[in-house]
Amino acid sequence: MELPFAETYKIKMVETIRKSSLEERKNWIQEASYNLFNLKSNQVFIDLLTDSGTGAMSDRQWSEMMLGDESYAGASSYYKMKDAIYDILGFEYFLPTHQGRAAENVLFSAMIKEGDLVPGNAHFDTTKGHIEFRKATAVDCTIKEAYDTSLDHPFKGNIDLGKLEDVLKSNPCERIPLVIVTVTCNTAGGQPVSMQNLKEVYDLAQKYGVPVYFDSARFAENAYFIKTRESAYKDKTIREIVKEMYQYADGMTMSSKKDAIVNMGGFIAFNDKELFRKASTFNIMFEGFVTYGGMSGRDMNALAQGLYEGTEFDYLDTRIKQVAFLGQKLTDFGIPTQFPFGGHAVFVDAKKFLPNVPKEEFVAQTLAIELYLEGGVRGVEIGALLADRDPVTRENRYPALELMRLTIPRRVYTNNHMEYVAVALKNVFDRRDKINHGFRIKWEAPIMRHFTVELDRIE
Repeated sequence: MELPFAETYKIKMVETIRKSSLEERKNWIQEASYNLFNLKSNQVFIDLLTDSGTGAMSDRQWSEMMLGDESYAGASSYYKMKDAIYDILGFEYFLPTHQGRAAENVLFSAMIKEGDLVPGNAHFDTTKGHIEFRKATAVDCTIKEAYDTSLDHPFKGNIDLGKLEDVLKSNPCERIPLVIVTVTCNTAGGQPVSMQNLKEVYDLAQKYGVPVYFDSARFAENAYFIKTRESAYKDKTIREIVKEMYQYADGMTMSSKKDAIVNMGGFIAFNDKELFRKASTFNIMFEGFVTYGGMSGRDMNALAQGLYEGTEFDYLDTRIKQVAFLGQKLTDFGIPTQFPFGGHAVFVDAKKFLPNVPKEEFVAQTLAIELYLEGGVRGVEIGALLADRDPVTRENRYPALELMRLTIPRRVYTNNHMEYVAVALKNVFDRRDKINHGFRIKWEAPIMRHFTVELDRIE
């Protein structure tokens, strides 16, 4: 008999979580102006808002925390992190930052100016926000297959080379400071980019003299999918695949709160020494000195250790199979999701789930609130609220995909929790025909509104 799947870790510490009543949840979500970000953590039973900084660190990472060097300049923790980045990713130059959006802020301050175009594969919210804040334009070049949630395509995060070349050849290279490839592509449903596509994008960008940078928050999960879905790499190790991936990049940003499994931290890595020097000035202005960049020494130590753990196959296999476990449970209930399942989350197709709710009433947000009311489960909207307003017309943008993301923290929940989430969502699915209205905006920020927006329910 074949041995069943089992997690490749054991639990050393537990944290109590509390179930709440429906009446409590109704009051709490109303007090939060129907914004799930405004809920207190103790008002949530299973928290699938994000996998960013919410993972459980290992005993080895906690050991490294105790060895942190908190010197302002030249700390040993900086060099430990520098060595790990060079060993795993191959970049000689790097700047630590306190998280991924800080890395974007520093890099884009050095590279992007008003009027620029930044092509890529479905830029995530902070990436697009930083681009548009500089009065530049993010150009989505994702393949069309990504927008059919029922289609089984192994690499829905791929960039459409035809779309990319149209941008590159139709504009002077001075207006295109970089191409951004997000691995895995979060906005498209946590979907991976193939090695072949990474190479083809890099070759095309080189032809036009434009550098390529990877948004690398989930680079190790991307490498796992290359190993398991791209036949030429089935016998390669994760780290061998990662090394090759970054041969097709001139640099990278990383929110290390994802695949380095830390609660705080990020970095930028470069091949270009002059750009590293230029960005260093902004790092000092916005983050801190170049050898700490907004991070404590203990966090740099944990990050360095996390890069090694995050690129172990057994760890990735456990993590991604838990995501697939939840995805399969939802599929068995007939719930429409982005298929195949992504690396860090299951993305529910809210337009198919709630066909009666008008797009102007924020379908995915409506679904996320219904799930919270049903079972105290906090997901997140990846739809019209996140898409924000057009920076010129100020009209709402309605993306092709309207998704609710159920994001699984690393090494935190068991499959029993996933069963609970699936049944809670099935209960909402069973009463979906009675959900005909959503929400209107009461107040919003001028950019990246979804974090702080206040909503009113439409009765």
